[in-house]
Amino acid sequence: MTTTGTASAATRDLPARERRRIEAFDRVWSQLLPAVFADVAPYYDVASDVASLGMCSAFRRRFVAAIRVAPGMRVLDVCAGTNAVGLSLLAREPRLEVVAFDRSAAMQAVGRDLARARGVRIGSVIGDAHRLPFADQSFDAATLQFASRHLSVLAVFAEVRRVLKPGGCFYHCDMLRPENPVIEALYGAYLKGCVSLTALAFRSGPEAWRCRDYFVDAIRMFYSPAEIAEILRSRGFTAVSGRAAFGGALAWHRAVRA
Repeated sequence: MTTTGTASAATRDLPARERRRIEAFDRVWSQLLPAVFADVAPYYDVASDVASLGMCSAFRRRFVAAIRVAPGMRVLDVCAGTNAVGLSLLAREPRLEVVAFDRSAAMQAVGRDLARARGVRIGSVIGDAHRLPFADQSFDAATLQFASRHLSVLAVFAEVRRVLKPGGCFYHCDMLRPENPVIEALYGAYLKGCVSLTALAFRSGPEAWRCRDYFVDAIRMFYSPAEIAEILRSRGFTAVSGRAAFGGALAWHRAVRA
């Protein structure tokens, strides 16, 4: 694992790059992905571990272990999916108030069942992460894992900062774009193969098959670890730190709301 490096010169053109991402993927984000997640919700966690050869759970454990929590804190889990992060945080500190926010009602239905089975409560709100329906400065911490490549990060990071209290921390983790073109090419081939094999093994619906190229293109047009750090700073966060793994294919970031 290595620390994130210096942002590339391309970060000076972030608004234009983000517009190109939105133009390329808006239809996928608004139409195809909701159908994909509704289809895969019942087996999403298992499929993620199968596709990542068990690494997804390991990454999540490392991500959650770095999140600083204390009794009474109010934590927002953005794009919470099946509540894996929230459940892990509550296992560490049961006196947290965790609010899960996600676009997929199907994924959250699974997450609520998991929380109920463990005897914990996680608030659930369905909506668009680009427009968080929460008051300014209403959370002590926020998390976002394995979802930002499916979002306009300039808008979402700004919204996360808005709802955090001064001094509140934002913890981010996702699959990112490796700066090394060889690693990027190998990574893309691996992703396409994983999506195909997982869709076949779990008999996923047609939407998942139609998204095979998208999952590779989403990484290709996304940002490197250093660029994510620069975007966080551009949205008004301070004390931005991060670590990258696998040549920048995965990274964790922590940032503070000034």
